Amino acid sequence: MNQKVRVSKTIKFFTGVIDVLLFHISILLSFYIQFGNNAPLRNVEAYSNSVIYIMVAFIFFNILFGIYILYNKSIADFLYTTIIIQFIMTLAIMAVTFFGRWFAFPRSVLLISFIVSSLVLFLWRILVYKVYEKISGSKRVMVVGTRKKVTAAIFNFENSRSNRHKVTTAVFSNYYKNIEHNLDQVDIVYIASKIENEEKIRIYDLIIKEGKKLFVNTNFDNLILVNPNIMNVEDESIIEISDFKISSEDGLIKRVIDVVFSIVFLIATSPIMLITAILIKMTSPGPIFYKQVRITKDGNEFSILKFRTMSATAEKDSGPVLAKSNDSRVTPLGSYLRSLRIDELPQLINVLKGDMSVVGPRPERPFFVDQFKELNPSYYLRHNVRAGITGYAQVYGKYASDFNSKLNFDLLYIKKYTLLLDVKIMLQTIKILFDKISSAGVDEEEAQNRKIPNTIKILE
Repeated sequence: MNQKVRVSKTIKFFTGVIDVLLFHISILLSFYIQFGNNAPLRNVEAYSNSVIYIMVAFIFFNILFGIYILYNKSIADFLYTTIIIQFIMTLAIMAVTFFGRWFAFPRSVLLISFIVSSLVLFLWRILVYKVYEKISGSKRVMVVGTRKKVTAAIFNFENSRSNRHKVTTAVFSNYYKNIEHNLDQVDIVYIASKIENEEKIRIYDLIIKEGKKLFVNTNFDNLILVNPNIMNVEDESIIEISDFKISSEDGLIKRVIDVVFSIVFLIATSPIMLITAILIKMTSPGPIFYKQVRITKDGNEFSILKFRTMSATAEKDSGPVLAKSNDSRVTPLGSYLRSLRIDELPQLINVLKGDMSVVGPRPERPFFVDQFKELNPSYYLRHNVRAGITGYAQVYGKYASDFNSKLNFDLLYIKKYTLLLDVKIMLQTIKILFDKISSAGVDEEEAQNRKIPNTIKILE
């Protein structure tokens, strides 16, 4: 473990410790606001008996929401993430005190502590973030590869929420020579496309020798090496490539959770679904629900169920079309249903039937699947698992990124799968309801017209 990694983990540890102290102080302050210096002993004891469990839950949710990962954050991220976590913590405290039979924990203190802790922790996290920005500064990035890949990478860096990475150099050819002559001017080299193996090894060796950071893209060659198994045969170490599959044991647990989750949430969201159905019927002619053939595990077809968000004749003349930004086919009500993901709620029925999972790759239509398979031979691998209502691509990418970007996210999800990852994605899905960028569609014209800023040094 290098020095920078140790320092980073130490900072995260102490940030977490102070987080816990501030949360604890916020609850004590809430007791004072409610009772002054005369808090009933039984109420205080209810908290003191449950505090260890409450703080464990607090740290657990902070880690799942990635609160201690700072490089890709904005102030807005900290605001709504803090509020969401503290709301979940309010429910968690109610659950802990119920199961621990500490019924004397005052509900009034819970409400006050939600407000107080959200404010205190938000201000603290902004302070930490500003210090982090000041200390770490921005990193100069050199992007290497084909013009198309480099332009797309630059666009992503330029439109990132964080100012952590600044692209200063773009290399389109003579990769090794250009990197060698300009390496002292950058902190990070990002290999954005495929490079001949011999030249790639020379570049890797150069970057490591000079102590610079190396980023690589998520093409299949790199993805296949994620989560390897290391074997020792006599005096030789062998890397065993892991499959793009979820084990049968994990698959069984995942299915049980899917069934329980879908039943609970169908009951919990039934009032919302009823109101939505009425509003759709009142605001536009056509059916309430929208059925469409999609592809799930093993390439099987099924009929996905959604609330209708487009006009009933949206694809009558055009045929199958991918979603776009400001899609004129979407009804006024439909735009709200989509941004809040309410249109996806009927898919809980698909989950209950076994067509889908709560978390997994978003299901595509056969028309597009056939096209994508021709363009990318690895596309079939995403069908090794059930399609999902939400997924890795929806949480960490944009709502309608190009299919290759989605595929990379999906394959990463399968490679890295754990039950904890599913929980994390489900919780992160709550966060993206507040993120309008995640709801944006594909804008092909914008993608084609992307240009490299004049501030970036171009090497060919």
